[in-house]
Amino acid sequence: MLNLDDKFDRYPLMFGPTPIERLARLSKHLGDRVDIYAKREDCNSGLAFGGNKIRKLEYLVPDAIAKKCDTLVTIGGVQSNHTRQVAATAAKIGMKCRLVQEAWVPFNDAVYDRVGNILLSRVMGAEVELVDAGFDIGIRESWERALEDIKLKGGTPYPIPAGASDHPLGGLGYAGFADEVRAQEVQLGFQFDYIIVCSVTGSTQAGMVVGFAADGRSRRVIGIDASFTPDQTRAQILRIARNTAETIALGSSIDEEDVVLNTHYGYPAYGVPSEETNEAIRLCARLEGLMTDPVYEGKSMQGLIDLVEKDFFPQGSKILYAHLGGVPAINAYSYLYRNG
Repeated sequence: MLNLDDKFDRYPLMFGPTPIERLARLSKHLGDRVDIYAKREDCNSGLAFGGNKIRKLEYLVPDAIAKKCDTLVTIGGVQSNHTRQVAATAAKIGMKCRLVQEAWVPFNDAVYDRVGNILLSRVMGAEVELVDAGFDIGIRESWERALEDIKLKGGTPYPIPAGASDHPLGGLGYAGFADEVRAQEVQLGFQFDYIIVCSVTGSTQAGMVVGFAADGRSRRVIGIDASFTPDQTRAQILRIARNTAETIALGSSIDEEDVVLNTHYGYPAYGVPSEETNEAIRLCARLEGLMTDPVYEGKSMQGLIDLVEKDFFPQGSKILYAHLGGVPAINAYSYLYRNG
């Protein structure tokens, strides 16, 4: 066990350990080759529908408070789940929030910038700045300008990069996730053979790689790339994982081979679902009542289904699908799903 709470301050934003749900009908539909479970990170908090970034923000908030910051400043696409969760966290802890929302997704729905995540952020009082710039998971000039603007106006910004990922504490939440899963495995009476997770800005998978290194399962964490810039994403996962391992004094190194990233499902572009992604969204919804979104979870669910159908996993494997949240974004794709 890593026992991160003995080493790092954490501000509680989640309800507690997230539930693990067996997806029996999906498993049966896929021929009962494997036994599929979902860990419901989408149900982790009451903060504006929650999601995986809340788990990360629990470790960033104490740092922001200690530095006497008054404004959380972050960046994402127009329909960013991350920016919505930062806005909710700012409201919860009584700080202001500045969101830079770039045009990362080449998708033209008439209400794309008025519904879903960005609507929620506006309702929660965040200052939203729309910037016409393309997708990139790196540090963005528009975000750095927003930080400087707040300083010039006398504020004290707390910088949170995209996805809360490229931050010294960005990997802690999902390193701790592994401890949580291990405790639940004891209750379940078995250990998961594989963990499936969507990857874009990298710290969710990076944290898992570090967390599951403690019991030799780093390479059983299968990332499904949804960035469609997989080389950049893979490099960032590895860098964050190595930094996180050093931060928590893991005691062992993270090798390139520890980062397993499947790059076959991110097409045709970041934030744009393929027809196969849409089929996966509909299948999971109709078999399990489990909603996934067209940007992240739809693509990782597509990957999981395809890998099972191609017998990637040994017969009888127990698979944990990490549902990271993000369903509010589906409202911005209303034309695609107008008939279901």
